[in-house]
Amino acid sequence: MTLTLAQARTILDKTLAAAREKKFKPLGVAVVDSRGALRAYAEEDGNPILRSKIACGKAFGSVAFGTGSRRLHQIGVERPHMAAALVEMTGGALVPVPGGVLIRDKAGALVGAVGVSGDTSDNDEAAAIAGIEAAGFVAETGG
Repeated sequence: MTLTLAQARTILDKTLAAAREKKFKPLGVAVVDSRGALRAYAEEDGNPILRSKIACGKAFGSVAFGTGSRRLHQIGVERPHMAAALVEMTGGALVPVPGGVLIRDKAGALVGAVGVSGDTSDNDEAAAIAGIEAAGFVAETGG
């Protein structure tokens, strides 16, 4: 299944709506397809300039390694040298902290990922999960 622009926008909007409902800090939300290509991005007012790179890095890393970024974070804690190597191999495009969540269809096929940045990593991840599920997909955190 290919992630359409309409689906990516729905996930993005639902992610931001969930964050507003929970009164999270302003977020940046990146939605990538199963190739890691950016399909949609939005950033709420009040974010620093690197917010987009962080959100995209969480989403890209999830797709690139086939797991939510919570697992990539665990790798970093358990084997920091491996996490450093992964970041290096991706040219710095990977951000190994929670907030990158895989998007799967109901049959389990990988559709893409969402990367969220702006609040705590746990809150970023919670917003991504809420957006993915509200759009009718299955979220996978890697946890």
